[in-house]
Amino acid sequence: MEFNYVPVGDYLLPEIRLSDPPDVPPLGRYGMMHKAYLKEHKPVLYSQLLLSERLYPLCREIDTAAATRLKMIPDKEAAHEIILHELVYD
Repeated sequence: MEFNYVPVGDYLLPEIRLSDPPDVPPLGRYGMMHKAYLKEHKPVLYSQLLLSERLYPLCREIDTAAATRLKMIPDKEAAHEIILHELVYD
């Protein structure tokens, strides 16, 4: 693998470019929260995921899983209320 180097002051740093992101909608709340958590609490993992271009697919997967779970919660709460109502009034 060959690298291009860019002079920065007295140093030569490798020129690292990420590929252009595909046209996908922006991350949702939980994807952004996970990204912020990784950046603040696990900076090495964050950098590895970012440079290997696996950060956004991971955050998107977490965002999708969270959205799926949130859709299930109201149904469970409604079922819980129905069961409570039956237990109390029957």
